[in-house]
Amino acid sequence: MRTGVVGLCAALLALAARPAAAEPEVVVLLHGLYRSERSMRPLEAPVTDAGFRVVNLDYASRSETPDALVTELERQLAACCADAPKLHFVTHSLGGIVARALVAERRPTNLGRVVMLAPPNHGSPLGDVVAGSAVLRFLLGATAADLGTEPTSFPNRLPGADFELGVIAGTASRNPLGAVFMTGESDGTVPVSSTRLSGMTDFVTVDSSHTFIMRSDEVLAQTIRFLSSGRFAHAAR
Repeated sequence: MRTGVVGLCAALLALAARPAAAEPEVVVLLHGLYRSERSMRPLEAPVTDAGFRVVNLDYASRSETPDALVTELERQLAACCADAPKLHFVTHSLGGIVARALVAERRPTNLGRVVMLAPPNHGSPLGDVVAGSAVLRFLLGATAADLGTEPTSFPNRLPGADFELGVIAGTASRNPLGAVFMTGESDGTVPVSSTRLSGMTDFVTVDSSHTFIMRSDEVLAQTIRFLSSGRFAHAAR
């Protein structure tokens, strides 16, 4: 009996001495303009299965100004992720610009890698249309009107990337407005040329439209690849 007790105590001591499992790194998902956290749900399970803790945030993309959006993001991050060993982001469209503004103005000390899906890093001609119409500005909101291609627009006021950034751009234009207001390759909402950002680590294009780019199996695989390794997979030439 004594031997059994001693053995049990030894096992418990060994268990207590074993180092605690490492806290998983966090991936924050940020949706785009006029969307909600529901649009980013296709990413939740694959990124979790890759070993990350996923936090899918919601924010008032239509009703708030860019500055208010950054303040709200900072508040939510402080509540969910301040103690994360690494804080990564996967963003769609406007979400990438909000993340850029946060990093530029209030950079998290635990910042990790960022994957941007279809980001208007240099604005979109559709933003110019909204900015030029009082009716559209009223209907669509202040942030939509600040996503144009002018040098003073929200994305163009921000610096380039000084962090690990992977950009995934779509090339399937299924938005009829895109054909009217854009030339060259686009996803129907953002020109491919506008998604690129100085200082980015890697870049890849996929055959996907702007609205549904986060549902692409290729995008999911490339996103996890960059979060894990800091690089996308590129076809051999």
